[in-house]
Amino acid sequence: MTIREFKMPDVGEGLTEAEILKWYVQPGDTVTDGQVVCEVETAKAAVELPIPFDGVVHALLFEEGTTVDVGQVIISVQTGSGEAAEAPAQEIPAPAEAEEAAPAARQPVLVGYGVAESSTKRRPRKAPAPAVAAQNGTAAPVAAAPAVPAAPAVPAAPAVPAVPAVPAQPTGERPLAKPPVRKLAKDLGIDLASVVPTGDGGVVTREDVHAAAAAAIAPQTVPAAAAPAAAQAPAAEAVAVSAAQATEASARETRIPVKGVRKVTAQAMVGSAFTAPHVTEFITLDVTRTMKLVQELKDDPDLAGLRINPLLLIAKAVLVAIRRNPDVNASWDEAAQEIVLKHYVNLGIAAATPRGLIVPNIKDAHAKTLGELSESLSSLVATARDGKTSPADMQNGTITITNVGVFGVDTGTPILNPGESAILAVGAIKLQPWVHKGKVKPRQVTTLALSFDHRLIDGELGSKFLADIAAVLEHPRRLVTWS
Repeated sequence: MTIREFKMPDVGEGLTEAEILKWYVQPGDTVTDGQVVCEVETAKAAVELPIPFDGVVHALLFEEGTTVDVGQVIISVQTGSGEAAEAPAQEIPAPAEAEEAAPAARQPVLVGYGVAESSTKRRPRKAPAPAVAAQNGTAAPVAAAPAVPAAPAVPAAPAVPAVPAVPAQPTGERPLAKPPVRKLAKDLGIDLASVVPTGDGGVVTREDVHAAAAAAIAPQTVPAAAAPAAAQAPAAEAVAVSAAQATEASARETRIPVKGVRKVTAQAMVGSAFTAPHVTEFITLDVTRTMKLVQELKDDPDLAGLRINPLLLIAKAVLVAIRRNPDVNASWDEAAQEIVLKHYVNLGIAAATPRGLIVPNIKDAHAKTLGELSESLSSLVATARDGKTSPADMQNGTITITNVGVFGVDTGTPILNPGESAILAVGAIKLQPWVHKGKVKPRQVTTLALSFDHRLIDGELGSKFLADIAAVLEHPRRLVTWS
């Protein structure tokens, strides 16, 4: 039969791997060209992958939750003809045929394995030692020697040690074992390199790990007469103790793999913090008039159906302040040792999602009306929460806003999104005592924190930029007079 293979594509710029989040098809399902077969998460976003040909699903080569390198085959499809579509079809031989095939520069592909010989060929395993062969039920060569009657006065020789004298794994090689088996070995404190593998192809199984755990606690030598009874009790006790220890450890700690968006975000933040010289300035201001304007805009029939909130006016205030201080909208070119001024604003909005923090940006935000900016904000946030933000939506940002006030936080010292010049943290808006027109009155007050790259923005420019944002929010009529 003719089998077509679909490989993990590079869905971003230079991405090397992606995690399979969900399969939408199963073996035996019929698929058509362009049909979405799975959802994957890259280092930048969750993306749906369409199949590029018609056929019947033959096999899913990776389970959900598996991280797969770009270029690896993730699904095979049985097609109705041998015609080539976007990639040449490859015949998948039966296992027996594959074993008999002569080595070549590029061999036929077995289901579940890649195409590069160096990445798919299993490491050669050493032949089991005589002691190991005997344990596995295979007669060792020395077993054929004739028995010699023992003299009555000579005591019985001690039994052969339960643990082989030779190492189970070749020195320097990584033992083959599935992730659950590796976790079990880690929980039980067992070094996989010391475990005797009994699985096909030299793979360490769960039983091998339990046996190693029992052998680690059991006595190394047991008198011949007591061997049958003593071999069982310590082994059962060791497994029970080890299992109890593993359960207690898992109850006290939870380990969460860092991958996908969270992994790249962590790397980017570390790189940003130790590359760009951060400076953070703060300002506390009265935004009572802005909050009143938000309510008036909500009641405006011309803006019916749009999402009007304080973040919308804060974003507009940032855009007005950038227009008055255009030098803040820049980036640093390390290779050329140049400052690159941007004549456009791709306004980033930090969004907390189930998969981690992402920063999509509104392209050409400087050219949008208030209504268009509202629509872009709503679409950006909804897409981010659904995990559908594309890599393109997170590229080429210039300045970012992060609204920590929604969590009840007064302010913070935000870290720059890599490649950007500044980030504004907006704190919670609270009713506080404030001196207004010579009297202490309750007013809506918030604190803004601006972090910026001191290579691009000096103290004077950064202070003017932050002060202009505050001035617009204190007197929102400046949205008109300063535009």
